[in-house]
Amino acid sequence: MYSKKFTESINQELEALKRAGKFKIERELEGAQGPEVEISGKKVFMFASNNYLGLANHPEIDKAAKDSIGTYGFGLSSVRFISGTGTIHKILEKKLSEFLGTEDAILYSTNFMANLGFFATITNELFGGDGKHQDAIYSDELNHASIIDAFKLCKRENTVKRIYPHGDMATLEKFLEEDRDKGYRFKIIVTDGVFSMEGYLADLPKLRELAEKHEAMLFVDDAHAIGVLGKTGAGTSEHFGLLGKIDVLSGTFGKALGGAVGGYIAGKKEIIELLRQKSRTYLFSNSVPPSVVIASIKALNLLKEKPELLNKVKDNAEYFRTGAKKLGFNVLDGIHPIVPVMLNDAAKTQEMSKKLLEKGIFVVGLWFPVVPEGTARLRFQISAAHTKEQIDQALKVLAEVGKEMGLI
Repeated sequence: MYSKKFTESINQELEALKRAGKFKIERELEGAQGPEVEISGKKVFMFASNNYLGLANHPEIDKAAKDSIGTYGFGLSSVRFISGTGTIHKILEKKLSEFLGTEDAILYSTNFMANLGFFATITNELFGGDGKHQDAIYSDELNHASIIDAFKLCKRENTVKRIYPHGDMATLEKFLEEDRDKGYRFKIIVTDGVFSMEGYLADLPKLRELAEKHEAMLFVDDAHAIGVLGKTGAGTSEHFGLLGKIDVLSGTFGKALGGAVGGYIAGKKEIIELLRQKSRTYLFSNSVPPSVVIASIKALNLLKEKPELLNKVKDNAEYFRTGAKKLGFNVLDGIHPIVPVMLNDAAKTQEMSKKLLEKGIFVVGLWFPVVPEGTARLRFQISAAHTKEQIDQALKVLAEVGKEMGLI
């Protein structure tokens, strides 16, 4: 039985979060995810979901998942290397690697687990000679929390971590030049393909140029780009004309591609085979459920069969971004369906998010420490499933609340 002091410490921490305005409230959806959802018995338009293609409740995805249970059951009750590998897992991995232009791919329970597994395996489990080595990792300061946490699993004695300012290629190049003769075993440049708080794209052409020049591996977490960017939806590598030319890609089926779970690493066959043998977050996690696997295969098929989904989300995002700018809001430029409306004040952002929800628009406000101090924002996320009428209504309510609060 733990002590009363332990409970008091927890309560003090929770109260501190509430006083600081950082206490998170989980809004309960009373039904499926989609462009319109029900919360507390009230229908609202959803602008706070990663459901970029509208596949989270797409009838063909739903049917594929339901039908799969009759054939493959609910789960496999095992990790992959014991009895948790189905033929369908191998089919999805092959289909995914072909889609991304890589030699192979490996499924993880989540993108978070994929990132943890990759870095821990490469730096801690891959030894040469007497096992003494140092690797260097170069990371954008705005990379996802899963990448930051992955570094914590890299043994300090084995790994040097260098963080460069967001998108600052000059500083990254400076770091690489400084480290040229330090004898590091491996150098790994790691970046998000799309930065989730801003919707900004990484400069992959320049990153690849630097990686080649300094014999570094380039790792791209494309979670917010897969299914969204590129001619066929293959992500930032395809968008920049670099399909098949990025060393390692990680990503997810939990955003644009159905919105459930399931992550992956894609790259050279040797890397993937090493992860199958050594990656602890792969080896000791249950395999991805059959219904998710079958639905993910269907999602990739739908991308090929319905290219209009890619065009629709792009058009919708541009329509909303242009409309919000015309209202007088400070909106970050971009081409991604993440559209941040900058308010730069945490209190006002919290208040506006609440008022928008009361008027039928669900959008999440972000403030420090999620984003840097003084850069609070409303992060609108646009979907191919949104109609022009729904977007117009969102802009109408945004204007009403903005004027009511004296922001425009």
